[in-house]
Amino acid sequence: MRYVTVFILSLIFWLLITFRFTVSNIAAGAAVAAITSAIFGRYYFHNVGKFLQPRRWFWFLVYLVTFIWACIKANFDVAYRVIHPAMPIRPGIVKVKTTLRSDFARTLLANSITMTPGTITVDIIGDEMYIHWIYIRSEDPAVYSRMVTGRFEEYIKKFAE
Repeated sequence: MRYVTVFILSLIFWLLITFRFTVSNIAAGAAVAAITSAIFGRYYFHNVGKFLQPRRWFWFLVYLVTFIWACIKANFDVAYRVIHPAMPIRPGIVKVKTTLRSDFARTLLANSITMTPGTITVDIIGDEMYIHWIYIRSEDPAVYSRMVTGRFEEYIKKFAE
């Protein structure tokens, strides 16, 4: 079943990249997807049943909207800091403790934080992440953890674990 899942996702990815829906392009995409799933299928999607649950897709879409909104706000915040004559930054590295259990969920959270302007995940050790932040707004770990992870962690927990 996981080979089929990798095949379908690879084919969808191929069609999204090429954005041509001709017979020859679909055939080429199917061939590439078949080779990809034959080589890499055993490494991905250990529990395919989770992938097919509509509830998880709903929470993924909610997460996606939340992530895009956070990126838009962070872009304006970083632009403000760059344009401001005094350049108001207070950079530092903060340690954020996560409650996510799977490596996939932790990696997704770390990448979400990194792709949000103004923050970069430096390292993940166990259930702790070290994040470089352009403007540390609080000294309290509970407060800055909530500010950095936003609602990402809560939504990732609902669809990725």
